[in-house]
Amino acid sequence: MKYSESLKKNRDFQNVYKNGISYGNKYLVMYKNENNLNKNRIGISVSKKVGNSIVRHRLTRLVRESYRLQEDKFRCGYDIIIIVRMSAKEKKYKDIESALLHLGYLHKIIDEG
Repeated sequence: MKYSESLKKNRDFQNVYKNGISYGNKYLVMYKNENNLNKNRIGISVSKKVGNSIVRHRLTRLVRESYRLQEDKFRCGYDIIIIVRMSAKEKKYKDIESALLHLGYLHKIIDEG
């Protein structure tokens, strides 16, 4: 990910949850907050309720790869948290990717074109 890094610290997650705006769709919820940096920081959260560690890691990889391949469409300067919903458990890559792009459009952080 050339324009992004991971969001790891609990304090950063809490800041986005508290001050950011969120939109959701069938498979994902996305929180967004400006970070005044020249890059995006992305955090991915998958609850234990979704499944065992194998399922959770698979979903995390799907979201991270979807973002990585579409990264050039996203505007820079945001902290983004993506929460995976239970309904995404059995979904394929294309479903996750289209859900991620849909949320990017809702948040107006994807450049049209």
